[in-house]
Amino acid sequence: MKTLALSMTVWAALCSHALAQVATVPEKLSLDEALRMAEARNPTLSAAREMVAMAEASGVAARQRPNPAFSFDSEGYPFSESHRPPFFNDQELTVRLDQEIETAGRRGLRARSADLSLQAAQSTLLEERRRLRFDVRRAYFQVVLARADHEAAASALEEIDKVIALNRARFEQGEISGIEFRRLQVERLKFADDVFAAELAARNARSGLLALLNMGKLDQAFETTEPLGVPPAAPGPSGASQAPPADAATLRTRALADRPDLAAARQEESRAATETDLQRALRTPNVTVGAGYKRDFGTGGIVVGVTVPLPIFGRNPGGVERAEAERRMAADRVMAAETAVLLDVQQAINAVEVSRARVSYIEREHLTTARGVRDIVSASYRAGGSTLIDFLDAQRAFRETLRTYNRALYDHRISLFQLEAAIGAPGPDAATPGPAGEEPR
Repeated sequence: MKTLALSMTVWAALCSHALAQVATVPEKLSLDEALRMAEARNPTLSAAREMVAMAEASGVAARQRPNPAFSFDSEGYPFSESHRPPFFNDQELTVRLDQEIETAGRRGLRARSADLSLQAAQSTLLEERRRLRFDVRRAYFQVVLARADHEAAASALEEIDKVIALNRARFEQGEISGIEFRRLQVERLKFADDVFAAELAARNARSGLLALLNMGKLDQAFETTEPLGVPPAAPGPSGASQAPPADAATLRTRALADRPDLAAARQEESRAATETDLQRALRTPNVTVGAGYKRDFGTGGIVVGVTVPLPIFGRNPGGVERAEAERRMAADRVMAAETAVLLDVQQAINAVEVSRARVSYIEREHLTTARGVRDIVSASYRAGGSTLIDFLDAQRAFRETLRTYNRALYDHRISLFQLEAAIGAPGPDAATPGPAGEEPR
């Protein structure tokens, strides 16, 4: 049986490894699909599910009664004599069955403690799921951000290449000096280097998301379908709803009621209190009752007995003190968890408010201006009305503004996910500017 169990375990591990190796993602990957795949395949979440199964098994064991004990005694049989008498008629034979009876409600306390451990394991599973969903959302939009940055860098490089082609014709016609033409070629390296850096960031972001999805092949190419900015309409449970934002007090109340890590801490505190009661119950000894049959040199009779341990030298003081300390420690952890939850909520609220204002400010004050300046200077440079320095400065300014804007959109989207994760349930959202592509209009 052990060999069979080991073989099954190895087979399951090999199948799981093979599944991870052959798994692929669709060419167009939505956020909802990524979340479903992560919840189905992520090994950390699978381990949390196994912890629930272990807690369920512990609950079954906690409810079992002690097994009865069977004893057989043989006394006085003359083995050393040459002519031994009949076995059953010339000695003492005792056949006895004993049953331990638990006192002070120990079995009920064990079952209660096991139930609370199961609830804590289930809450821990929900906590792992909460963390995983936030990690997947953040990783998904890191891919979206990296793609947006790559498109912006590629667009800037394309613009430089167009101007280089124009200046090459001007140089050949003698309209500009060779120094200006070579200066532009040298400056192209900086824009090309931005493309390489953006490509590396995009690949690493995709690999990070694939790792969360437990894909064996981490270099798969795929495209995301979600916009970088928050869409004006709710895209589903994975995105942002357009419900009016709740006030901070409501969010804090929801978080204290719904956060699974806090629920697990509270359940662990209850389990520790139950364990304290169980340790106190152990001070009362169990009673063992037994009955059987005794044959004494040919004469039979009934045997009845009761065994009661005498708690003279100790009544489990160490177990009680340890359980009390564990209960106090669990209570302290609940207080720490509540403080951490409230901090998470407040930081998420701060992030939502600041990131929303940041996106609006960049759009209103800088993005349109930087794009306009770039377009005007670019047209002027082509017409010979601006210098190369002016052209390069305008390109860099717009590129940095667009990069900052994309990062602001990403931060705002992540802040909404952070708020949802902080309260432990789908959270509120507020209207934000529309999504941005390579060059938002």
